[in-house]
Amino acid sequence: MYFNSFPTINYDLFGDGNKILFTDITRKVALDKLIKKDIVSFDFYDIQDGETPEVIAHLYYGDVLLHWVVLLTNNITNVYEQWPKSTVSLEEYVRNKYEDVDGTHHYEIPYSSGDTNKIIVLNSNENYPNATRITNFAHELSENNKKIRIRLIKPFYISQFVSEFTRLVSN
Repeated sequence: MYFNSFPTINYDLFGDGNKILFTDITRKVALDKLIKKDIVSFDFYDIQDGETPEVIAHLYYGDVLLHWVVLLTNNITNVYEQWPKSTVSLEEYVRNKYEDVDGTHHYEIPYSSGDTNKIIVLNSNENYPNATRITNFAHELSENNKKIRIRLIKPFYISQFVSEFTRLVSN
């Protein structure tokens, strides 16, 4: 459905005069910054363990083929890096990335003044013996959890969004 909206072009891939019909994937349509800030048109959604863009599109829009809307509205261009990993995938990823999953990744201390919700990341606790030790697994889990909350265009606006996208990408 996503690439069906794109125009096609004839391209001489091999420089031999024989043109081949390709989908012009060089077209790019980005969400307008004002639309991105429009909280009325969006809902927040917390991705559950193992859910994919296809699953969410089916649950939220009733159409698995609208998975591209889920990705586009969240600026996700690489699901392997930008989409949260399932528990099983995260555990495997951490085991493959680190020799010691329980090894120290870094230390943290809270800000002592101002915004105390923020933390200071330290490479060692030499000067701060009370700093909290963060393991490699805890670090990767924290990074993964940052990806869980996404925005979804409300179902009421989805047909209008798809029509507008199709119009913009085909021009």
